[in-house]
Amino acid sequence: MKIGEWISAIDGFIWGPPLMILLVGTGLYLTVRTGFVQLLGFRHGFKILRGHFDHADDPGEISHFRALSTALSATIGTGNIVGVAAAILTGGPGAVFWMWITAMVGMATKFTSCTLAVHYRRIDESGEAHGGPMHFIELGMGPQWKWLAVLFAVFTAVASFGIGNMFQANNVAAAVNTLVSGHETVSSSTLNLAVGVVMAGLVGVVIIGGIKRIAALAAWLVPFMCAFYVITGLFILARNIEAIPAGFALIFSSAFHAPEAVAGGLLGGVIRSGVARGLFSNEAGLGSAAMAHGAARTKEPVREGLVAMLGPFIDTLVICTITALVIICTGAHEMDIAKGKLTSAAFETAIAGSGRLVSVAIIFFAFSTLVSWSYYGDRAVDYLFGKKAVPWYRWLYVGFVFLGSVVKLGLVIDFCDAMNGLMAIPNLIALLVLAPTVAMLIKDYFHRMKEAKLL
Repeated sequence: MKIGEWISAIDGFIWGPPLMILLVGTGLYLTVRTGFVQLLGFRHGFKILRGHFDHADDPGEISHFRALSTALSATIGTGNIVGVAAAILTGGPGAVFWMWITAMVGMATKFTSCTLAVHYRRIDESGEAHGGPMHFIELGMGPQWKWLAVLFAVFTAVASFGIGNMFQANNVAAAVNTLVSGHETVSSSTLNLAVGVVMAGLVGVVIIGGIKRIAALAAWLVPFMCAFYVITGLFILARNIEAIPAGFALIFSSAFHAPEAVAGGLLGGVIRSGVARGLFSNEAGLGSAAMAHGAARTKEPVREGLVAMLGPFIDTLVICTITALVIICTGAHEMDIAKGKLTSAAFETAIAGSGRLVSVAIIFFAFSTLVSWSYYGDRAVDYLFGKKAVPWYRWLYVGFVFLGSVVKLGLVIDFCDAMNGLMAIPNLIALLVLAPTVAMLIKDYFHRMKEAKLL
């Protein structure tokens, strides 16, 4: 077996059923352990997000809203467009139901990791925040577990160059090719070289300024790109409003009855497709978002956790659902179309010419992911090698943006995707061990909020 086949096989194993069971199982456990925080703190989370509890003198670097925008800009990407199509093609419409289930339990997972990120973070003498799984593993579980924190940081740094960088840059180049010529082919063409130069320049201008500049861009870009995509999708659904009840009915009925043509007729294939794409879409359990939320300006860890758990809700329960309904309600899921073109075909079926809007959305989504994932990588490098190494990492990251725009990806992406999956293991171990700490923080916070009549 060639090295490429080995890496591809390892990647498939890492992202196989064991990891999915661990991710979803941890989410279910944390849901119970936190007292169903998804329901308990949902409304309060939006109140925090609107700035009701913002204080300029609190420790941290960015507001609650900017922290969530940064985390969302990293998770809202091609998975919300192409990934949903892949789930439906692989597991049928019922896969969407299992995406919803994954997002619901993922809210508890993300709440827990981001609460811990603030609780165990370090603010240095310059006011810079150092938070994330590597810090709460070492500080929360003890110095003897530092090796686990180092593993998480290494996996994150490596993954940032692939899934967070080259894969996204490649998607931008493909989307630009589609807009210009109607073909997605990515080669070392003049167009792709131009895309690479422009993208590298734009990313460099943003990320050299660190989290404050990244968050400032995300705070503008995320609401814009979400509104752009959601409004277009809702307009299409409004034109097919009579098909929406049947669309939901198909999702629910197919969730427990796999058609013979899908995944060999096995219900496990439907569940696996939905769970896998749900996890890929919202990244709950990987620990990535905890690094962005760890920079939030707050004295209350639980407060930031409540904001963070809104991420899977917006990413999967809103945006992915709109994509799925457009595909199902327009009948595109019954067409013989490749997964990369299914969503565009669905939009085009509803409104002539709107398929190009999907390519525009991919450009925005992929660019925002490029920018935010650079912060995850530089937090990992900062933990491993210190502040002096961060500028070198950022310049190297910019170089990989150009590279990802002009080369064909295969082996590199499989390897980095494996690293992306491996991030979850140290993070989930820490979440399970430190869940009692989070439960105590929740109890204390809500008790104080009730006494102060702030809920």
